[in-house]
Amino acid sequence: MTQAACKVLPADKAVLRELAQRYLDACNSPRNQECRRLWHKHDLCRGERPLILTEANEGVEMIIGEYRPGCQEQWARGREREFLTHLAHFEVIGDDYPLEPFVDLAWQITVSEYGVAFHHTSPETSGTRGAYHIDALITDLERDFDRLKPRTFTLDRAASLEMKAALEDVYDGLLEVRMRHHPWWSLGMTWDAIRLVGLEGLMLAMYDQPKGLHRLMAFLRDDNVRLLEWLEQEQLLSLNNSSDYIGSGSRGYTTALPGRDATDHVRPADMWVLLESQETVGVGPAQFEEFIFPYQDSLAQRFGRVYYGCCEPVHTRWHVVKKLANLKRVSVSPWCDEPFMAEALGNNCVYSRKAKPTLVSTDRFDEELIRKDLRDTMLATRKHGCTVEIIMKDVHTLRGQRDRLTRWTQLARDVTAEVYR
Repeated sequence: MTQAACKVLPADKAVLRELAQRYLDACNSPRNQECRRLWHKHDLCRGERPLILTEANEGVEMIIGEYRPGCQEQWARGREREFLTHLAHFEVIGDDYPLEPFVDLAWQITVSEYGVAFHHTSPETSGTRGAYHIDALITDLERDFDRLKPRTFTLDRAASLEMKAALEDVYDGLLEVRMRHHPWWSLGMTWDAIRLVGLEGLMLAMYDQPKGLHRLMAFLRDDNVRLLEWLEQEQLLSLNNSSDYIGSGSRGYTTALPGRDATDHVRPADMWVLLESQETVGVGPAQFEEFIFPYQDSLAQRFGRVYYGCCEPVHTRWHVVKKLANLKRVSVSPWCDEPFMAEALGNNCVYSRKAKPTLVSTDRFDEELIRKDLRDTMLATRKHGCTVEIIMKDVHTLRGQRDRLTRWTQLARDVTAEVYR
């Protein structure tokens, strides 16, 4: 990043410092300190009640009305939105969204493709989040495999540190700036495989080219290992053991990380990782166990703690997933058998429930239906002593009713008081 790119306008600095002070006050509030205490107990499977979280994927505009950025520079507007998003949870929604008195900055890392360029076809009417078809780059794993190349990784350290210095000047005396970044969301690998061979190609390869599919999954695993080793060698890994977003919606609070044998730089063994395989929901547990699980487990063994799952119903493959190394939290999606998962998890892993987003996104906001959905979860999990988090995520519309997430949170509090009285 050039000097001009991170230029700090006095007006932008004033806006950011005002927001930083509001944010710092929220961090230091008794309410936030209590929230952090509950998250630490939660990770120890000693939770006092379900923790409630919400997400609004379309951003802060959904929650706080007519959003008009106060900053002029694009980078400053991004920081402004981050503060406003945090504050919306604290000041408006009132969920268990924990805050820490830091500003986090990512290293400027570039990761290449696998030697072939990803391509997909979308209908003209689909929009940015609509349907599309993945155009398979590899149509025959035996014939085309050599087209795949290991990814390359590059770092612009000077630009990253330049941006850090600029932010330290902006927040001087208020908030510490930390380099805290994880250049992946999931290491589940099936999405990467599908980008290369297509969804149909992945499923058919389990029957038509099983050796080729094993070769592909081993290639993806080994390439992720190379990425982890490069990040560790460059000392670019950072802890994700506090308010960090982990898994598919949880927060990383734990005293178990870093490990007891921690060194002066962070290793994968000191971190959480998300593994999932949403795209293989259409195959049986035996195929998942043969073609996906061994490669995921190999990566899981490198990390200190594992969060498994996202939208896939894991109950059909739980007998496989439960063998993962260092498994500590499990996603229970809207398509999961809740009573089964409550009994299966007990108080050994956190029960990470994903509430149905249709309950806040359809035309009718049915409070009785919402209460029933929450009550069903809490009754099933309390029966088996589960430690529970309930996350309203994948929300793309509130039908113009900005208070819906706030009201959903209050309903969750009401049902909690009813079930845990």
